[in-house]
Order: sequence, then C-alpha cells, then structure tokens
Amino acid sequence: MIITTRAYPRVGLVGNPSDGYYGKTISFVFSNFHCEVVLYETPELEIIPNTRDHSRFKNMKGLVEDVRLFGYYGGIRLLKATVKRFYDYCREQHLHLENKQFTLRYQTNIPSHVGLAGSSAIITACLRALMQFYGVRISKPLQANLILSVEKNELGIPAGLQDRVVQVHEGLVYMDFNKSVVERQGYGQYIPMNPELLPPLYIAYRDDLSEGSEVFHNDIRGRFERGDPKVIAAMTFWANLTDQVRACLINNERDKIGPLLNANFDMRRKIYNISGGNILMVETARTAGASAKFSGSGGAIVGTYQDEPMFARLAKALETIHVTVIKPAIKFPEKESYDP
Repeated sequence: MIITTRAYPRVGLVGNPSDGYYGKTISFVFSNFHCEVVLYETPELEIIPNTRDHSRFKNMKGLVEDVRLFGYYGGIRLLKATVKRFYDYCREQHLHLENKQFTLRYQTNIPSHVGLAGSSAIITACLRALMQFYGVRISKPLQANLILSVEKNELGIPAGLQDRVVQVHEGLVYMDFNKSVVERQGYGQYIPMNPELLPPLYIAYRDDLSEGSEVFHNDIRGRFERGDPKVIAAMTFWANLTDQVRACLINNERDKIGPLLNANFDMRRKIYNISGGNILMVETARTAGASAKFSGSGGAIVGTYQDEPMFARLAKALETIHVTVIKPAIKFPEKESYDP
C-alpha cells in the first residue's frame, strides 16, 4: 500500500503574530502550492532525501545559492523529528504501533522562507501519513499541538500555533488563544469559517526578502516576557483587529477589511525592525490601491483588492520590483461546518 498525503501553505490574514502571545488570528490555506509525502511499507525504515537535502554542488556559488534558498537544513530533519515525536506521543498515550517499517519521501513546491509555513506543511503531511500507516487517530487540536512540538521541542524553532491549526483544519479558521482557555484544555478555541466570505485576495512574495521565524520572533518574545507595555499593547491591538475582521466577514462588510489589514502591518512596523525590501513590497502594493500586510514573518504579503483593473495595476507595480503576485485558490476542507 502506498500512502500519499498533502499539506498546503497558510496565510495569516489578520492578527499575526499574536498567536504566539495568547492573541487571536484568522488564517487560511491555499492550494496553489503544496507539500506531498509518500510512505510505503519496506523491510527497513528509510527517509529518502529531496533535492533540498543534497550535499553535492557544482561549485561554491551553487552551495551559496542553495543556502540562500533553503537555509542550512533541508526537509530531512523535519521528517526525522516528526517520526520521533509521533513515536514518543504514541508511547506516552499507550497507543500500540504495529511492528512494521516504511520508506518515506517528500517533495514540495511551497516557496521557502517567505512566511508561508512551508516547514510546518512538511511536518503536517508527514504526520498524516504516519497516522494513516499505523491506524492512529489524533484529534485536530492535538495534531496541531504535536506539529508545534516537533518544531519547538525537537528542533528549537520558535513558533506559534496558528500555522499548524489552520494547516490541520484547512479552509479559513478563526483562532482564539486566550491564556486561560489554552492552560485549561491545552489548546485554543478554533472556529472554521466559510471561505466564500472572503473578499478578493492576492498573495505576493519575493524569495530574497525572507526572514526566518527563528530570528524574527526572538526579540519580541523577550520583550513580551519582560512585560514591555508596547509589545503587550500591540498583541491586544492585533487580537481586537481579528475580531473586527471576523465581524466584517460575517456581516458581509468586505470593503472594511482592507484598512484593518493595513493597520495590522502598520502596528507591526512600530515594534519590529523590518527590512527595507519588505517595507518596499508593502508600500508598492498600497500605491496600487490594494491593502497589504505580512502573510507570516516576512518575504510574502497578503491583501485585498477592489476589482480586476486594480489587480492588474498591483501585479504590474510589484513586477517592477521583482515580486510574484498570485490569486490564492483557497483549499476547502473535505467536510466542515462553518460559523456562521
């Protein structure tokens, strides 16, 4: 039996990065790109490297380009950490795993290190394959927790739950990470919403503007834990924006959403050190009349546009600074009930 699973990139529509600080976010996944994991039974356990994992280069320039695109680590460490954490989780929960081995391989076309959660997509797809292979059922909230623990506990990558929650649920999800709720039940309140409520959206990205989450979130985490009033206020501001956008979606007030997304980025700019290239990407999109904010931790933006002429102006303006623009194809969950 050959098992094939997929996971998709996510976009933080509003509220990020407050998901890691007991805030609120709305996010969605889209299917323009994907990560695919293939798993099948074999006599020994083997993980097959992807092109991102090779160690042979034509010259030093080739090595440098590979590092620029994929960093110093490929996907193998993500798969190994996922297998280990899955095994540990099953032992902790006294879940029996049949004594059979497998070969695992992956491929992904999700742009790397541009804030589209490509790494957690690899982990999500791998976990789905392992669950299916061994017949293990894990609830969606706990799947998200497990995926986060792979990155934070196994690999030491600072991250919040937002990416993993929406990649597990798919579609469009409102997330409330209220501290008392998280501490009581181990995860937040996750409410799927109908993606058809969304206004026209674009995504734009540029590979050479990426900033890894490991670097991006560090200083803010320290300031938050020290009780920095500016950071605390920003997290509250982003959580409130999330509720405003949710209300706009429910009430079909799409024209009000763009300014709220702009406000999300403008507050971020006040407390983060953001590279000039990322700022230029946001400001260029806004000159075309579109709204713009980070989709994640830098390198990609998301926003609303009014109509096709505006989208054409947006694409043309961003093309002049070598930025790719796409319309996201929202990945609907297979079965879901929405609120409302």
